Amino acid sequence: MNKILLIEDNREVAGILFDYFECLGMELDYADNGELGLQLALAGNFDLILLDLMLPRMDGLTVCNKLRAAGKVTPILMLTALDNREDMLNGFQHGADDYLTKPFDLDILEARMRALIKRYRGQTAETILTFGSLSIEQKTRQAHRHGKKLALNPTTYTILELLCMRAPDIVTRQELAEKLWQEDEPNNDVLRSHIYQLRNQLDKPFAFPMLKTIPKIGFRLEEEA
Repeated sequence: MNKILLIEDNREVAGILFDYFECLGMELDYADNGELGLQLALAGNFDLILLDLMLPRMDGLTVCNKLRAAGKVTPILMLTALDNREDMLNGFQHGADDYLTKPFDLDILEARMRALIKRYRGQTAETILTFGSLSIEQKTRQAHRHGKKLALNPTTYTILELLCMRAPDIVTRQELAEKLWQEDEPNNDVLRSHIYQLRNQLDKPFAFPMLKTIPKIGFRLEEEA
């Protein structure tokens, strides 16, 4: 049974989501403000967090940022009535894994939730991938570079794992999009935002940037000289 934390101040929306997902056999916990939502998310073990952007007491971006800063890697799907490009990218830059604007189709929401949960709770072999100074423990879904742990959310972990498995070969943008979103692929700005987050962890603290962009094609990892 999947356990979901819903952080949403609109009781009508919350009621609809409870009715829909409980009928599918999912277990939901609920908070109607950001402060309570943060407390529940930090204290509990959830398969996914549905997080509204506009919340009383603490907004969704702050909740998301605090969870990632505390080391929580639970997938976060952000729900919001704001649908402009800047708001969407802002959500990703604060650590969200996916973004859906209201009003939304419940079937689409369910599909995106299941895709995130599958990546987060999916079966992994007891294997350690290595490439240069990078090592990835697939069982624990943790990555280190020069012994320093990288703070990755489920989406940036999936990108890095695929790049490491194929290194030093190129992984195309299309391959990454299909791996992350299957048939419900968002626009290029979403992938670009996740690559930006990955670079902040993989490259920014170190002298040599491993993640290379291959213009109009994709990305690859490069070893240090």
